[in-house]
Amino acid sequence: MRRLDLETLRIFRAVVEADGITGAAQRLGRVQSNVTTRIKTLEERLGTKLFRRERNRLILSEDGARLLTYAERLLQLADEAELALSPDTLRGTLRLGALESTTAARLPPVLSAFHAAQPEVRIDLSTGDTASLLRRVRQFEIEAAFVSEPFDPHELETLPVFTEQLALIAPLSLPAIQGPDDLRGRTMIAFETGCSYRRIFETWLATASVVPDGVMELASYHAIFACVVAGSGVGILPRAVLTALGAEAQVQVLELPAEIGRVRTHLVWRKAQASRPLDALRRMLAAAPAARE
Repeated sequence: MRRLDLETLRIFRAVVEADGITGAAQRLGRVQSNVTTRIKTLEERLGTKLFRRERNRLILSEDGARLLTYAERLLQLADEAELALSPDTLRGTLRLGALESTTAARLPPVLSAFHAAQPEVRIDLSTGDTASLLRRVRQFEIEAAFVSEPFDPHELETLPVFTEQLALIAPLSLPAIQGPDDLRGRTMIAFETGCSYRRIFETWLATASVVPDGVMELASYHAIFACVVAGSGVGILPRAVLTALGAEAQVQVLELPAEIGRVRTHLVWRKAQASRPLDALRRMLAAAPAARE
């Protein structure tokens, strides 16, 4: 008897995404006992534990994480097969990742236009830094992602879609900032290591042999901006995000030199792995100028 079936894999993935049986049952419209039974049966068939319980949460085991990678691939192929047999209307889920800055400042009109053109396709969007998004694409956790230069495109197809101008933001209380020399002894406020914009910031400081007095790592541009306004340090962010915040008068703004401060955001996906919904998104993005200001 075959030990895996698509419906059980969908239930397994829902439990992972919902962090437990209760959330998965609600998402799937099933009773909890049914979901529990399907997971237990799957574990018995495979002869391994897929989860461990910690403080009323189900955490993936090593074997569970390995199965999730295959489940994502199998379910994506099943969706593609169904779509291939119903060519008149695109349906299914397009699992995308994006930088927080891209999500906030660039994607709303793009995704709105895509939804208007393909209303039967559901967008499942998650955010992260460039390094984590590339890893998730390569591991089949998401189908495509919007990431920023610089990055290694190995095994990936890429489409440039936006051009960002990066800007330094500093507290109004500091003397006027003219360049990296003026930032000696200052704290850098940035995302965790893995953020391409942080690497560019560090490279710019290094041109003047400036080393930050410390690094405050935060998880959102709103938090970075708030800490800069409060005088905790300096940071960089795309001009488009600063414009979206509508608060340029609250900080000093200095655009980074064009040779390092103008960076492109790319849509990336695995070679020869694009689904029809992703193809539709790519065509829509390619129909407009590649360097969107």
